[in-house]
Amino acid sequence: MQKRITRRGFLTRAAVGGAGLMVGSAGISMNTLSAEAATGSAGAPAPFRPTPAEYAALLAQQEPYEDIIRLPVYKTQIEPRWFAGGSRFWYRSDLAKARQEFVLVDAAQGTREAAFDHARLAASLSQATGKTYEGDRLPFREIAFADDGKSVLFAVDKTVWQCDLSSYVTSRSILTELPASPAVEGARREINDDGGGPAPETASPDGRWIAFVKENNAWLRDAKSGAEKPLGAQGTAERPISEMMRWSPDSQTLVAFTVNRVPVKPVYMVESSPKNGDTRGELHHHEYEQPGDDLSQFDMWIFRPETGAAVKAQIDTIDFWDGTDIRWRGDGGAQFYFERTDRGHQRFRLFEIDAQTGAAKTVIDERTQTFINSNNGYTYYPKGAPEVIYASEQDGWRHLYLYDSQTGARKNPITRGEWVVRSVERVDDDTRRIWFTASGKNQGEDPYFLHHYRVNFDGSNLVALTEGNGTHEVQYSPDRKYLIDSYSRVDLPPRHTLRRVSDGALVVALEQADASELTAAGWRTPEPFAAKGRDGRTDIWGIVVRPFHFDPAKKYPVIESIYAGPQDSFVQKSFSARNGMQTLANQGFIVVMCDGMGTRNRSKAFHDVCWRNIKDAGFPDRIAWIKAVAAKYPYCDTDRVGIYGTSAGGQNSTGALLFHPEFYHVGVSSCGCHDNRIDKRWWNEQWMGYPVGPWYKESSNIENAGRLRGKLLLMVGELDSNVPPESTLRLTDALMREDKDFDLLVLTGMDHTGGGDYGERRRRDYFVRHLLGVEPPDRNAPKAPRPPVHLTMRPVGDEAMAQTDGGPDTTIEFRNDTGKTVELFWLEGGGKRTSYGEILSGASRVLHTYAGHSWLVAVQGDAPLGVYVGESRPGIAEIHAGH
Repeated sequence: MQKRITRRGFLTRAAVGGAGLMVGSAGISMNTLSAEAATGSAGAPAPFRPTPAEYAALLAQQEPYEDIIRLPVYKTQIEPRWFAGGSRFWYRSDLAKARQEFVLVDAAQGTREAAFDHARLAASLSQATGKTYEGDRLPFREIAFADDGKSVLFAVDKTVWQCDLSSYVTSRSILTELPASPAVEGARREINDDGGGPAPETASPDGRWIAFVKENNAWLRDAKSGAEKPLGAQGTAERPISEMMRWSPDSQTLVAFTVNRVPVKPVYMVESSPKNGDTRGELHHHEYEQPGDDLSQFDMWIFRPETGAAVKAQIDTIDFWDGTDIRWRGDGGAQFYFERTDRGHQRFRLFEIDAQTGAAKTVIDERTQTFINSNNGYTYYPKGAPEVIYASEQDGWRHLYLYDSQTGARKNPITRGEWVVRSVERVDDDTRRIWFTASGKNQGEDPYFLHHYRVNFDGSNLVALTEGNGTHEVQYSPDRKYLIDSYSRVDLPPRHTLRRVSDGALVVALEQADASELTAAGWRTPEPFAAKGRDGRTDIWGIVVRPFHFDPAKKYPVIESIYAGPQDSFVQKSFSARNGMQTLANQGFIVVMCDGMGTRNRSKAFHDVCWRNIKDAGFPDRIAWIKAVAAKYPYCDTDRVGIYGTSAGGQNSTGALLFHPEFYHVGVSSCGCHDNRIDKRWWNEQWMGYPVGPWYKESSNIENAGRLRGKLLLMVGELDSNVPPESTLRLTDALMREDKDFDLLVLTGMDHTGGGDYGERRRRDYFVRHLLGVEPPDRNAPKAPRPPVHLTMRPVGDEAMAQTDGGPDTTIEFRNDTGKTVELFWLEGGGKRTSYGEILSGASRVLHTYAGHSWLVAVQGDAPLGVYVGESRPGIAEIHAGH
């Protein structure tokens, strides 16, 4: 039996290990290398080649590392609760040792101070409840101000209390729950907000008519009477009217399409080990367009329901995409815009179409010799003006332009310069202002760092809203007069400031994150590194990750993590305590990653390197960059270089061994698209063009399999719904025909993946075996049980540090010696509790959990006792009455 699989979007990057929870700290150095490490040791470092015993010792250090990266990092983000009026807000800072602080900010006055006297409130609450509380460990995490800020409300043990901030007298409130804070963001118009997918029946905006397809044509049903009538006879059995129909805002016009439907061919996969236990494999299939496939064709028709008139739009048959990019001009139905990208992505046109006559006027007609990045396209139609805002790389950098939609004239560039507009966040039609993000504008910074800006439609009054050498995220006040600017780098934990939107000026500094527990435990950040690319002029940016046991007197193999998909850039830019590259580095490698030419977010010329040339993958830049790293740090051994990647990165990592075997020696490729003719049409035609030409063959790993040198491990998910599994299997066929040695791991039951924990372990072992020259431990030998660790109960406030992503699976044995029944709660993000049942006095219970997950223990009917956090090894949690 065949079983359909839902189609899935392309994975932008299937990174091994993942980035993990975003965390931060302030003021720590970029790395903790010695001066010798920073400059290179005297003489030639000896190659790092551990003995099996030494490598086993390295593996034993991995569990402590997993525990280190789960140490809490404080003040990583600000969650403002704004007062009505929008100029004041409060937030809570979680501090070390389960402490916390409530902070009040007055944006108008430019002040930041304690929201109240924490010690006095604790004393007052203690007196009111008969329990003892400390000022920096108050038993609540949310507050609300009342009486114009003269008193504060909070909930303790399901009771709402109110403290008068003039007298610090605390009493029970008449409220049963805390009032909610006002919404942070008011109503905003989404870009192209009148869109929406097709439906079998489409109601007119005034609710009078229901449009639907019957007998191959468009019909209308009166919503009240149910009476039906045909709109015309344009459809036939061969070219019926499609269910994609669009009403004008005034309900006077309906746009529909006749379609010459071309069936989409399927791809097939066999599930070898079905979950239902069947003794036969199960065949799966789903529709999948490949480059060069024939596509359905559409013709646009315009109907006037009141008169029955029907005209064909005066544009060519639509042979690419589905024709639904329609935007009505204003609130009526006289004209609408239609966006059209030609197949091959070398021409974009914007038409204004007259709904009465079907006449089409060209507003924008952009052509290029390479490609227009359709996946990153942007248009916006301001209300009340015959204009369009359009993003284009026509001057060599991605910028915004304002066009007159009546004449087609370009009125003005809105942004300009050798930098890149990354996204538009908001457009205000009334003030004619645009809020957007951009990168590369600040000289001396990493050109990928995001900054936020505001500019007028005419290009005047460009205002930088953020400041600081890092990549920025912002939160606006409800009235959009202020913003909280949070920025970080891979080597700089988050910093938070309050800024004024009118001019971007600093109002007051808020917080710097605290990662001292991480750094005290020996954790270090990756190092950002820039060097010249293939042309000797262009800076290539990346990061360098060293093992925690790093010894600059040794020379370590270098492994590159690669994903060179042209749809974006991929090197981590913001701070994180977790990095999948670090786990690999800890095995005894220098692990690096950079964005070479052919990827996005730099100049058009930088991006165009990928055109009809996916095999390039920026390798000339990557090799030059790695050599520059090694020139600065002699402990990098470029005679032992590995590379790994997934998806497009899988194609790249195999391509490294095929096209650059003089530099790359060992590769691991997961779910690679090894021939762009086998992969999805929409992604590959964007970069490789249409029609399919000889350059597809030239970039194919399969066609070039005979060039293989070095060691190659291929992994493939047998149910990969993104890149068909035969892409990898055809590569193995080509390698076998060339009598090449390679290794293959079929990931049974898996989709598009790096292989999960098992695949990651096999990937590490492969590099250890072939770059370090060490045979990994025998995984088939009997495994000795790991001794449990006795867990320490943490204070209740530590529930703020609860993590839900977790690490390796583990167990905790809870032993209740309190003399009372206790209840267990799993702590989700933000301290939300989920009950996992009771443990009677004197009893014990073993729960499966994950390292880093937090469990709160509470005596029934009383305050919580504390929190236990899972570790990599099985844990024992002894709950005593004295806790």
